[in-house]
Amino acid sequence: MNESNMENEKTPLYVAFSTQKGGVGKTTFTVLAASYLYYLKGYDVAVVDCDYPQHSIAGMRKRDAEQVGADEDYKRMAYEQFTRLGKKAYPVLCSSPEKAIATADEHIAAGHVPDIVFFDLPGTVNSEGVINSLAGMDYIFTPISADKVVLESSLSFAMAIQKLLVKNEACRLAGLYLFWNMVDGREKTDLYTVYDKTIKELELPLMKTFIPDTKRYKKELVADKKAVFRSTLFPASHPLVRGSNLEELMTEIVYYIK
Repeated sequence: MNESNMENEKTPLYVAFSTQKGGVGKTTFTVLAASYLYYLKGYDVAVVDCDYPQHSIAGMRKRDAEQVGADEDYKRMAYEQFTRLGKKAYPVLCSSPEKAIATADEHIAAGHVPDIVFFDLPGTVNSEGVINSLAGMDYIFTPISADKVVLESSLSFAMAIQKLLVKNEACRLAGLYLFWNMVDGREKTDLYTVYDKTIKELELPLMKTFIPDTKRYKKELVADKKAVFRSTLFPASHPLVRGSNLEELMTEIVYYIK
């Protein structure tokens, strides 16, 4: 779905970066995707933060706003961005896993109809309401890493979702896609070839784009550095995007959900 088609689409897409293992980047990619597509590509988005009780994205929005309010350079960037786009920052809605879909539905019923709603769900499918919320998604993207324990957990999660939800015609979920995260360039050889073969044998969709292991994915707004990567108020800065594979990942995601 391209920008012009999305503008005419009455039913927003519900998308989640989700896995049952914490620390693999689901919250980071939720923010990066929402900010990239909203501030750079013209999509209208909303984020439902149901990672209860910490609500990481809502906390990030609060820190972002405080930093912009206290820093003249960021304040100027925010003004220039608003002038250029003619729209405020995308909404971050706090919810709980069991009420995630209802929160998004209520936001839309109130007259706010985004193209995409991103959901940040807890890092375990054992949390109350997570499975029901996942069943309400249109697409799930699952970051995986080459750590054996993390990978086994992620593949177990993906196989369960594929069997219970994707292949269930009664469910809304149209697809789940894996992508490699935190890839050490020195290791993107035989080890990943073996893992890729295993994933293929399990008949799980694996995206072409992989994300390199780089500290920039942890970079928020800070007072002494004006380059932005992970922010709810700005898209990732061009110098930091180069070599991050973020653009490639977003292009591939849009291709799958169009």
